[in-house]
Amino acid sequence: MKKYVILASLASALMFTAYAGNTTKVADKAASEVAAPVKARAYTVDVAKSDLKWHAKKVTGEHMGNIALKSGQVMVNGNKIVGGTFTIDMNAMTCTDIKDAAYNGKLIGHLKSDDFFSVEKNPTATFKINSIQPIAGAKAGKPNATVTGDLTIKGITNQISFPAALAVKDGVATAKGDVTIDRAKYDIRYGSKSFFDNLGDKAIYDEFVVSLDVTAKQ
Repeated sequence: MKKYVILASLASALMFTAYAGNTTKVADKAASEVAAPVKARAYTVDVAKSDLKWHAKKVTGEHMGNIALKSGQVMVNGNKIVGGTFTIDMNAMTCTDIKDAAYNGKLIGHLKSDDFFSVEKNPTATFKINSIQPIAGAKAGKPNATVTGDLTIKGITNQISFPAALAVKDGVATAKGDVTIDRAKYDIRYGSKSFFDNLGDKAIYDEFVVSLDVTAKQ
């Protein structure tokens, strides 16, 4: 009789252990499923519907024009933009304020030369988003996030930050903002007071602005 009691107790213990182990596995699986992060989705930049405008100033005036995006991806998690990478086609640079074709071509040729962007050696520039921080209390249509990332021009990379209005709706992600870039940080020396003295009215300001309007789709 004592032998049967011991066997019964052992069987009960084994059954309890098996049940407890199975419960733990189920609980672990459930916890794992709850904790699993939602993967960000990649939206492809619609280069035809995206626009980059540049605006640069010098002591005696200013010039402006366009640059084209070559390609890009925007990473979206839920209804928020969380990252992105972009390639800019420096060969697509244009000037919109000079109407004379010869003068216009001369300016663009100079901007593409080694005095400025060395486009033959560096046909593209890139930007990679590293972080996006929301702006508290942002009004509708106004910048609602601070975007920080790595901008590479002429093979030189610097971190930049700028405010932007970001939105995701109906499978379309959009980003609008003004980016101030210091060309001296990319070794663009021509007419720069950061590298030369006594330039007088021939000086060109180091900072220029790129206004972006980017659209990406699933």
